[in-house]
Amino acid sequence: MVSNAQQNINYQKIVATVAVALFAVKTVAWYITGSVAIFTDAMESIVNMVGGFVGLYSLYLSAVPKDRNHPYGHGKVEFVSAGFEGALIAIAGALIIYKSILALISPTPLAKLDYGIYLVLFSAIVNYGVGYMAIRQGRKTSSLALVASGRHLQSDTYTTLGIIVGLIILEITGKGWLDAVTAMVFASLIIYQGVKIVRHALAGIMDEADMKLIADVVEQLNRNRRAHWIDLHNFRIVKYGAVYHIDCHLTVPWYITVKEAHLEASQLEGFIVEKFGRNIEMSVHVEDCHLSACSICEVKDCTHRVAPLCHRVKWNADNVASVKRHIGDSPSCSHS
Repeated sequence: MVSNAQQNINYQKIVATVAVALFAVKTVAWYITGSVAIFTDAMESIVNMVGGFVGLYSLYLSAVPKDRNHPYGHGKVEFVSAGFEGALIAIAGALIIYKSILALISPTPLAKLDYGIYLVLFSAIVNYGVGYMAIRQGRKTSSLALVASGRHLQSDTYTTLGIIVGLIILEITGKGWLDAVTAMVFASLIIYQGVKIVRHALAGIMDEADMKLIADVVEQLNRNRRAHWIDLHNFRIVKYGAVYHIDCHLTVPWYITVKEAHLEASQLEGFIVEKFGRNIEMSVHVEDCHLSACSICEVKDCTHRVAPLCHRVKWNADNVASVKRHIGDSPSCSHS
């Protein structure tokens, strides 16, 4: 059976190959028409090519097993790849705007726009199909690099369709300045997309908390919560490629054995894997409870209890991220 990593690499090979082919198609369309709007599309295809091969290398590297120098694996390279591709997209957009301004100042005659429209329409259809496949595979395997490539191809499709509309209007009206204006409008969208990808990549490199993901994980734990899970805190998720590294502190009764405590930690991990798949590595730090935890402890047959259950702490994305235990955090509770 082909691994997820190898599947991702195979999909990225398709992305890179298609990018080269479509760049050739768009270059021909620009050559025969002289349209700066089509030049915009061709420029973005250069970015597609570079991004495609950079993405391919990053997927290959991220699939390399963890080693002594990289104990968490090589998956972070996907964020670097996505950031590089986003930067290229933004730079391409800036160059297109520059070229459009020159075209407004010194317009050049256009020719055979109908042929150009057919060629870029063909490229748009292919781009969207390949981008859809890449995004679907990337989401399936949690590959940021593949999702970034797919989104880039689909944004290229929308840009191309907009350019086609502009060219059709130009063909009907004969107003040459529309070519440059169309290019500038879509170049601005290209810059926005590039900045957005860079922002996402930097968030991954800086290990920015994914609160939506944490909320989903915690909700799964709330649904399967066991009485011996007295408290959960210092909960963190870090993504390395397709692997999620989760660590947290789990408070359990102080009197249970090490083996029993390990079993509680294993069951907590099992519920997460059951919901989110096996691309998860967990480190659960088990802590013993304090007497002040009695007010939130749901163990019914505890012979060491010094205070009744006062309230049940419902875990959420915010309170599990706290480094402090949820002990006596309700003003309505009193402790002896």
